[in-house]
Amino acid sequence: MYPLKLKAPIKDYIWGGTRLRDEFGKESELSRLAESWELSVHKDGVSIIENGDLSGMPLDEFLTAHPEASGTNCKRFEYFPVLIKLIDACDNLSVQVHPDNEYAQRVEGEYGKTEMWYIVDCDEGAELIYGFRENISKEEFRRAVEDNTLLENVKRVPVKKGDVFFIESGTLHAIGKGIVIAEIQQNSNTTYRVYDYGRVGDDGKPRELHIEKALDVTELKPTPKRELNQTVTLSGRFAGSSVTLLADCEYFTVTKYELNETALVCTADESSFKHLLIVEGSGTLFHGGNEYPLAKGTSWLLPAGLGEVIIKGKCSIINTEINIMEEI
Repeated sequence: MYPLKLKAPIKDYIWGGTRLRDEFGKESELSRLAESWELSVHKDGVSIIENGDLSGMPLDEFLTAHPEASGTNCKRFEYFPVLIKLIDACDNLSVQVHPDNEYAQRVEGEYGKTEMWYIVDCDEGAELIYGFRENISKEEFRRAVEDNTLLENVKRVPVKKGDVFFIESGTLHAIGKGIVIAEIQQNSNTTYRVYDYGRVGDDGKPRELHIEKALDVTELKPTPKRELNQTVTLSGRFAGSSVTLLADCEYFTVTKYELNETALVCTADESSFKHLLIVEGSGTLFHGGNEYPLAKGTSWLLPAGLGEVIIKGKCSIINTEINIMEEI
């Protein structure tokens, strides 16, 4: 087993831009690169291994052949638990909501979606929609959608590079234009649009809204911002590097590795894989006498049980893994 470099499927939603190509090295014939699915075994887009003996193998086939590579902490899930994306919001995304597990499995046949956002970069003045400004009844919510006044009721939050937002299922939300986000989410593609700025799709028709389902699942109250951002600065051999806890929930644990022309060790033991998404800078990963170049925008899976790797360079890395938790 060795570190697996992943090639992401690309999505060209109407709000996407070109930064994933221009700044993160993504290759696609599509004109708009809205999302790259950096770690995915979802039926709507599967990552491909692109290095070593396994080059060309879809990730879902690899994990079916080697279930131990997911790690023992993933055994409590019916299927691989996470989907990780880079998102370039050249324009505003729709105002939307995701269902919880119970509703999604009953209605859509897949998990719901709790997610987190790490702001990789953003334009000055960029903002998100993050829940409601104040409590609202279901009837008031419906009326605001019907009379086109929903945006008067939502909470707008200015953002800056490095901000983190945890978005539980049921939270009304939207990414604003001018933002690049690393999104770590449950392995689900179920989204209920509530408001879409009157836009039409490539077919010339208004994009579908999902009002009744959204009314079923949306939390009708302000959403408190949940932050961890617990940073540990390393010393000794690895002085100058730091590890920051960004999110920790029953579905995923996310940390940020920050290297300033320094090095650190991370270990993929039998309990979980590690996924490394390089969001800034560059470096080198060392394992088993081999070297693997880490460039901005590249995505690496360290299979569970791979053991210790050393990373050297000047870069920021989003690391995702699965911790042991109680049964869902």
